[in-house]
Amino acid sequence: MPSIEAIVHSGERLLSPAFSDLLVGYHRLRLLRDGEQTFPAMLEAIRRARSTICFETYILRDDRTGQRFAEALMDRARAGVEVNLLYDAWGSSVSNEFVRALRAAGVRAVEFRPIRFSFQSYKIIRQLAPRNHRKSLIVDNNTAFTGGINIADDYASVAAGGEGWRDTHLCLEGPAAQEMQYFFLRTWRKAKGDPIDEPRYAHLGRRPDHMVRVVTSDMRKGRTSIRDWYRNAIDRAQKRIYITNAYFLPTLRLLRELQQAARRGVDVRIMVAGTTDVTAVLLASRSIYGRLLEAGARMYEWKGRVLHAKTAVFDGHWATVGSSNLDQQSLRLNLESNVIVEDSRFAGAMEAMFQQDLEHCDEITSEEWRDRPLWQRAASWVAYLFRDWL
Repeated sequence: MPSIEAIVHSGERLLSPAFSDLLVGYHRLRLLRDGEQTFPAMLEAIRRARSTICFETYILRDDRTGQRFAEALMDRARAGVEVNLLYDAWGSSVSNEFVRALRAAGVRAVEFRPIRFSFQSYKIIRQLAPRNHRKSLIVDNNTAFTGGINIADDYASVAAGGEGWRDTHLCLEGPAAQEMQYFFLRTWRKAKGDPIDEPRYAHLGRRPDHMVRVVTSDMRKGRTSIRDWYRNAIDRAQKRIYITNAYFLPTLRLLRELQQAARRGVDVRIMVAGTTDVTAVLLASRSIYGRLLEAGARMYEWKGRVLHAKTAVFDGHWATVGSSNLDQQSLRLNLESNVIVEDSRFAGAMEAMFQQDLEHCDEITSEEWRDRPLWQRAASWVAYLFRDWL
């Protein structure tokens, strides 16, 4: 398998099963493309578990993919592994039989913020947010996965009977996995999960590593942490900003900072989902294209399979992979988790992936945006008015 460096410098298409493992600081990183690469890697990590599995996902379905993961989790629970599964009540769709089978096998399955009927409408609204939008798997304190991929057939390859959605995930081995586990267990306790077997989660010693960081929306600093990291990266960018985000509705401040970056000569390119599962978000997102195009940014809409990725790379050095969209729900409400990597080799691989994805995109020019039909202008305007609810 060619190295990441060879792929980046040769311009070779990214056809390998997964990027070669890359050592960054105290960590080993592996960038995974789509469910075709991600699901086998996650399932293999689950099968190798000897002590603990902490697994949280926004969407869990009892379809073919969900059943594969359920069987793997049940197998390890029967073998004595402590398996903690946290799935979001709003995003997931699982039957009572599916959950009962998991629990009967010893999987400690917990529904995050269940929706309960009430005659008092304010109670229902209060239950809807925040949601647990993270997609995290931590195995044996040391191996972790995060990114945009949920547990559903939408993300499985077409060859495996899925929809083949385009998404990006990251596998990491090292101290940052313990940080992800810490955030998982904190949420687990808040969700009233069963007490954990403490000795299994012994802290192995966090070695500070400025090259690989875990950033979540519920860090002590507050819910603006992911947004602040993006803002700082945009402000510091000198050469290029490549953003791939399925649901692109940034705060007005982030939008202004992207405009300013483009005006000072930074090559700002933003890829959004032209094929999407949430049409209202695409319509609302189109309403802000004009401001970015006028500033000199370039806008691309992905065509074909649904785009669901949430990644960014700045100046060929700073990169992030995670669950956070650049919209109001992710930046202000939901529980999210991103990994930030400061390494030119990893960022180079991210840039190569972005360039390859451009082959599946249509670029939106200023002329096309100005000439869009009247109905689309009106629909975009109305959708943007409700952006806080999308």
